[in-house]
Amino acid sequence: MFYQNKKVLVAGGSGLIGSHTIQELLLRGAEVRATIHSKAPVIVNDRIEYIQCDLTKKEDCVKVTEGIDYVILCAANTSGAAVMEKNPIAHITANLLINSQILEAACLAKVSRLLFVSSTTVYPAVTYPVKEEEGFTGEPHPSYFAVGWMKRYIEKLAEFYYQRYGLKIALIRPTNVYGPYDKFDFETSHVLPALMRRAVEKQNPFEVWGDGSAVRDFIYVSDLVEALLLTLENYAECQPLNIGSGQPVTIKESVELILKLTDNPAVTIYDDSKPTTIPFRVVDLTKAETILGFKPKVSLETGLRKTIDWYRSTLA
Repeated sequence: MFYQNKKVLVAGGSGLIGSHTIQELLLRGAEVRATIHSKAPVIVNDRIEYIQCDLTKKEDCVKVTEGIDYVILCAANTSGAAVMEKNPIAHITANLLINSQILEAACLAKVSRLLFVSSTTVYPAVTYPVKEEEGFTGEPHPSYFAVGWMKRYIEKLAEFYYQRYGLKIALIRPTNVYGPYDKFDFETSHVLPALMRRAVEKQNPFEVWGDGSAVRDFIYVSDLVEALLLTLENYAECQPLNIGSGQPVTIKESVELILKLTDNPAVTIYDDSKPTTIPFRVVDLTKAETILGFKPKVSLETGLRKTIDWYRSTLA
């Protein structure tokens, strides 16, 4: 009953994480307010108060946090490897403004709790499942240097509000999330949506950036939302929790599975001259399992099948 009749702000209400969080909050009886910016909302329900605004503007952050019990901060400027290669600073200034100003506005509005969606980009480059306490060890991987330090700074800023003002804050560091309502345009999409789109379009040959050996942990969005809501309820202590699927997979294995699920017999060509990011990123989930009892439910194959079916339905 933690969310029943509570006024919950979802900052970033038209994005992948925000859209699914809204759906789950409605099921749990919450009163939802959600922000939208340039993208129209995908969840339509009379119980949702959508506010079109620009969270890089302080006055808009103040407006949307008024009268709110809980804030879920998942608004972000994101994209894939192509954008990060062309414009490494693309994700810095806007995200700093959004995150820092929502934290300040939430504190001044005396909200009860806030959840910040951080990132595994904070971690250094390692070849083993990385633990939460390594988030400030060394430097982030070069491809994530700027965005990793941006996320690190916001985590420290959250710690300031937690310690100085008593704002209860939950922090999660999710791995690569995917699912329905994701971005499928090639310019801004992450690796899985881009691969799924090309597979559905029956592109042949099937071009893949990199040599396919990179290892990732892809978490289906419903599992992430479950962990997010559990963390806000049970662990608002401004201590980070890794959230992932616990199913490490190479890009090559992901490609083979996507081609199988789309009945695409294409010849696969790996192009290691194209931009890629970190070669290995897997997180240790022990802390989330111990504190939250969190165990992901959706396998990669099931999650990919659901996402492909949804994407095909949008084309139809």
